Amino acid sequence: MKAMKIGDQSFFYHSNEGKEIVGIVEVVKEYYPDHTDPKERFGMVDFKAIKPVPKPVTLKTIKETKALEGIFLVMQMRLSVCPITKKEWDIICKMGDVK
Repeated sequence: MKAMKIGDQSFFYHSNEGKEIVGIVEVVKEYYPDHTDPKERFGMVDFKAIKPVPKPVTLKTIKETKALEGIFLVMQMRLSVCPITKKEWDIICKMGDVK
């Protein structure tokens, strides 16, 4: 999250119910400390919604796609935030009918 910059776009992923990419969001405020964390170990980034993914892309589908076998979402599933390469972004957008 510390590397995210204003204007960067990200996928919005439902990590509990559905386990699927359902939208695209954009960073509007860069990393800052989480005011609810008394130990000051965690931080956050603020986003705004850009658009929904017309055809949500499930974790199952991502796992079954050979071109995405190295994606951090599959390799490090406990991450709440993970980097996506340009190639992975393009593949997922195509899978989700994002124009």
